[in-house]
Amino acid sequence: MNILEVKHLKKYFATQKAVDDISLEIGTGSIVGLLGPNGAGKTTLLRMITGIFYPDSGEILYEGKKFDPETDTEKIGYMPEERGLYKKMKIGEQAVYLARLKGLSKSDATMRIKEWFERLEMQTWWNKKVEDLSKGMSQKLQFVITVLHNPGLIILDEPFSGLDPVNANLIKDEIFRLSKNGSTIIFSTHRMEQVEEICEHIILVNKGKKILDGKLADIKNDFKENIYSISAAALPDQVSSSLFAVEKHASEKLLVKLNPGISNNEVLQYLINQGVAIRSFHEVLPSLNDIFIRLVEGSPNARQFEQTR
Repeated sequence: MNILEVKHLKKYFATQKAVDDISLEIGTGSIVGLLGPNGAGKTTLLRMITGIFYPDSGEILYEGKKFDPETDTEKIGYMPEERGLYKKMKIGEQAVYLARLKGLSKSDATMRIKEWFERLEMQTWWNKKVEDLSKGMSQKLQFVITVLHNPGLIILDEPFSGLDPVNANLIKDEIFRLSKNGSTIIFSTHRMEQVEEICEHIILVNKGKKILDGKLADIKNDFKENIYSISAAALPDQVSSSLFAVEKHASEKLLVKLNPGISNNEVLQYLINQGVAIRSFHEVLPSLNDIFIRLVEGSPNARQFEQTR
């Protein structure tokens, strides 16, 4: 079941096509990475999904029904990249106030906030003011405010900005826990390594259009280039064969690109016959960062991958 469906969404500003005919589906309980360079249309897309902007055309469905900003926004938690906290207000009071705007009673909001504060080691913050917090501490507070009303859809835009590694891991663990408990998460960031760690599905947009949509493992497999890494106790000074091209040659490591029609078993057998004592032999899949750059820069090898659902 899809919690969110976007059909042919468009949003133009003057002559700029911020979102240009984007369609996508987000499955319930999934963690989806929304990627794209600056100015790609990610923020505009998210603001339409959350009811901040109205699309010029197209349709948004939430839980199978036409999205209603008046009622459905209470089911969504949105953490924008631009933070919106009241600097002079005490943290506990502010969290209660914002929770009540999402439909929680004062007592329920207070109870949930205290639970979250304890979980994220924020118990002593209640009477502090936002202006007294570091960027990382403000980030943790913003995260709590985003999720404490148990939204079905959580949208996180650069959630790890300003966090040290310990607190980043705390937030990451909570993202996995929320997903396991049924929440759907759209995760937008420029940090490709974080997407690879957290997301099972990615969507890439560029110049207002969707250019990639699918499971991360399938996309990596689709963009692989038949490159293998080989480590050995010792390698000959010269390694050459009609089976492969050498990409990198070190004393104990070899990176080769197999020629068309050649299997990895043929290469492995060749090296064994040459007396190479192989320690490891594995295929090198492209990183998400490599795929991102290849597609955004429009290299000749770039090609669109559409995941059939």
